This record gives sequence, structure tokens and C-alpha cells, in this order.
Amino acid sequence: MKHWIATCIFFASLTVTAQTTYLHCGKLFDSKTGEIKTQQTIIVDGERIKEVKPGYLTPGQGEKLIDLKAKTVYPGFIDLHVHIESESNPQKYLDRYRLNEADIAYDAQVFAKRTLMGGFTTVRDLGGSGVNIALRNAIKAGKVKGPRIFTAGKILSSTGGHGDPTNGNKASIQGDPGPKEGVVNSVDDARKAVRQRYKNGADWIKITATGGVLSVAKSGENPQFTNEEIRVIAQTAKDYGMQVAAHAHGDEGMYRAVANGVKTIEHGTLISQRTMQLMVQKNAYLVPTISAGKFVAEKAKIKGYYPAVIVPKAKKIGAQIQATFANAYKAGVPIAFGTDAGVSPHGDNGKEFGYMTEVGMPAVEAIQSATIVNAKVLEQENNLGQLAPGFYADIVASDQNALENIHTLEQISFVMKNGVVEKE
Repeated sequence: MKHWIATCIFFASLTVTAQTTYLHCGKLFDSKTGEIKTQQTIIVDGERIKEVKPGYLTPGQGEKLIDLKAKTVYPGFIDLHVHIESESNPQKYLDRYRLNEADIAYDAQVFAKRTLMGGFTTVRDLGGSGVNIALRNAIKAGKVKGPRIFTAGKILSSTGGHGDPTNGNKASIQGDPGPKEGVVNSVDDARKAVRQRYKNGADWIKITATGGVLSVAKSGENPQFTNEEIRVIAQTAKDYGMQVAAHAHGDEGMYRAVANGVKTIEHGTLISQRTMQLMVQKNAYLVPTISAGKFVAEKAKIKGYYPAVIVPKAKKIGAQIQATFANAYKAGVPIAFGTDAGVSPHGDNGKEFGYMTEVGMPAVEAIQSATIVNAKVLEQENNLGQLAPGFYADIVASDQNALENIHTLEQISFVMKNGVVEKE
């Protein structure tokens, strides 16, 4: 018995406390004020920031020092629109018949790590097979390297709509998918589908309020949910502590979504002044996904890259997204950073900053959209998006000052997430 007690005491004495880390930052982006501060020290204790102090403070004995004096440091970036399970390629429309869930899961780990290495420490996954929920849990448990994930699980669509998983199938294997599979055709279906997502462990609800570009269906813009269905989805989501994002290219479906309680509009390509005014009134956010628009418009020029029914949609819709963003920004529509990575390559998320600034958004606001603004949308404004005491130690750095050269954010040289250095 004495030996057992002595052994317990010995192992208890080996318990390792979280190491304190000092980061000497040559330049530091304050996402709250939009200012660049010089010669700052961030003190990290465990997974959170303990202090941010002017000057280069000297660590104590046993404390770690990271020298970022030649870098510009930012809060970890947040992308509000990714599809972490897959990535565009000419065989993608065969993959749903060829790949098992295990195959998808292994691919998703690669894409998750690539996203993290690109400086995006948090993402919102807006639709996949359900592997995205398991991946979120695995990353949180430390089993897999990747960003913090807030996920919608499987998206909600109408029969034949953008997101119906059986679109393009031959009749004998189309079946009749319902709320469990994400297909909604009534108010009762809508309520059940949201509850199913809650049961599955989703954090958000994603609906396809209009047709889409990459679905094997004719229209990329027609409305695909009724006002009543959207209203019930939004109310049920609220009851279960969730918010709703809506894929939307066409204006009528977009207007219905905003009018009935949707928080974010994804893409928003054909938005009207009427809908923009409603978004300002309702404080609904546009997530532009310019990266995806540019990518699909370019790939549509390559014969055979997409099925024939998709090509005219990609050429029409994809080419307009950047101009839509410019108009919405000028109209005062709240903007949240999102790329639709998975349509465009994972890890290239930082290119979106350049696309935003090309058409009039100042660099400071583009960076704020991916930090403090997106943290607010996720209702994580006390945890994410700032380099301040009490916030998660999600810290990234670039070689140059992004307010002077926004493209430096395409090559992130340092990544820390939850106080752990992932890239140095």
C-alpha cells in the first residue's frame, strides 16, 4: 500500500503545467482599432492570451520565447464558407459514387491541415456528407491537425434543388430523399430537418435558397424555398441555439431568406438594391466567396472539367461575384469573409483578401472581416478575432505588413492555434 501511495505521489509530481510563451512581435495588427502597433509582446499561458504589452519583455526561467520581430502579426483568420471534405477536380462528379466515407475522411484531414497552414485557425463548414462533424470533433480532441470548425453538417435543399444529393442520378437510383438526407418539401419537413441536424451535432443550418452553379440542374438562380419554409427553419434553428446561412445567387430567393431570419447570404450574385437595403436593415451579412466565382468561371473554359449543364451557369454567375461584392460594400451591406474553399483550392483562402481590395474595400476592413467581424457572426466575439487578454491564442504572421501589401497574406509564415505552434 505504501509503495502504491508513493508511486501516485511520484507521478503526480510529473504533471506538466502549460508553458508560458512570449512572442516578440515587430508589428501587430489590432483588429479592434485597425491599427498596426510596433514592438509588442504577446504572453500566452496555455491556450489563451494572458497579456499584450508594449516593448519586448524578457521571459522568465522556463518560459519560451518566439522571435517575430521581423514579422507582422494578426489574430488567426476565420473563413465563414468552406467545404472541408472535398476539393474541385474534373472527377468530382464521379467521386460520390466512387468514394467511401473513410476515403472522404482521409482527404478531409489533408484539406484541414492545408487550411490551417494558410493561417485560417477557424472555419465554418457549410455542407458535406457528415464527415465534417466527425472531423470537427477529431480536431477538437487533438487527433487531427486543422482549424477550429463550426459546421452545418449536411445542407438543406428542396427536391431537385441545389443540394439534392440525387441530382444527376439515373431514375433507378434517385429514390425519394427526405429531411434526414436534407431534402425539404413542406413546413413539417423543414422543422424535422433542422431537428435532425441538431441531433447529428451541427452548429449551424445551411439552406440552398436558390439554384446553384455546380449542381447538376438547369437553373442557378431560381427560388427553391417558400417564405413559410424558411421562416420555420430559422425559428426552429433559433429554438435549438443555431443560426441559418443561405446559399443564394438569384435575388428573389435571397430576399425571402433575409426577410425570414437568415443571418448570412452566401455568394449573393444577382442581389438587387431592395435586398441590399433589407440586409442593412436586418444586419444580415454577405459572404462574397469571390475566390470560388473566379475559379469556376476560369475552369468552365476547359472542355470536360464540368458537366455540360454547369458550364453556362459557371460562365454567367462566376464572373459576376466580384462586382456584386463591390456594389454591396458600397451600399453598406455588412461583409463577412468567406471563400467557398473546396470549390476553389484549400489553402489558397488568403487570395480572397486581394480580390476584396481590388474593387474598393480597404485592406484594414478586409482583414477585420476575417477576424473581429467573423468572430461576431459566430457569436465568439469574446474568444476569437482579437489579440487581447482572455482570447484564444490563435496567432498568425506574415513577412510584410498587409496594410501595405495585402498579398503577403497568401504566404503565412507562422501559425499558432490554441497556444500550440503549428507552423514556424
